[in-house]
Amino acid sequence: MDVIFLGTNGWYDSATGNTICILIKSNDYYIVLDAGNGINKLDQYYQKANPVYILLSHFHLDHIAGLHILAKFSFAQGLVIAGPKGTRKILNTFINQPFTMPLDDLPYKTQILELSGEKNVLPFEIRFMELVHTTLTLGYRIHLDNKTIAYVPDTGFCQNALRLAQDVDLLIAECAFLPGESSEDWPHLNPEDAANIAKQAGAKKLALVHFDAQRYPTLEARKVAEVHAKKIFPNTVATRDDMNLHL
Repeated sequence: MDVIFLGTNGWYDSATGNTICILIKSNDYYIVLDAGNGINKLDQYYQKANPVYILLSHFHLDHIAGLHILAKFSFAQGLVIAGPKGTRKILNTFINQPFTMPLDDLPYKTQILELSGEKNVLPFEIRFMELVHTTLTLGYRIHLDNKTIAYVPDTGFCQNALRLAQDVDLLIAECAFLPGESSEDWPHLNPEDAANIAKQAGAKKLALVHFDAQRYPTLEARKVAEVHAKKIFPNTVATRDDMNLHL
């Protein structure tokens, strides 16, 4: 299994990369975590006709802006977009006139699913839980090819983040804040928070992602975050666009 970081920025594109989008390439599925502008590179890695699933965490624009280029792709088995309650209404507005090409006009079949409760409507093993952010936000735990990955996007430190990350092979955690920074009004993780989640949950590896483009204007600044996180959880990597982690 390969985890490819197509976009690693939060908020906006910059010299450090595109906004958030992560591709999980398993034997049977392509799973895309959030759809920031990094999704424009997806066709560089789409090499066989596996089903494609986009899992949205929430609807802040840095997580969905890339959906306007869906017409660029040719997905032989169609596309499923899944997200929190309200996904269908929001996407039928956002991926539509006058903003972009409507879903019904795309050159492949699309389906929108809303995730709620405990019911799994997807063909692979997945768990989703609400996180702590300014709007309804889901984190994900996915089991594929005998590996488990947790995706903890925009959130403050919370118990659900720990539950999702329990004993995973890879924890992908946002790192919008600088070392030592926090805010109750705008919940996000700093590198120490992410590392503490990984340590307390018994994760095997931590990948920091979703670096706020204003707070982290250079890749060197991300390395500083990595250093702070490694003091708590040594097996940490600060991601960059096009990085590939093989599990």
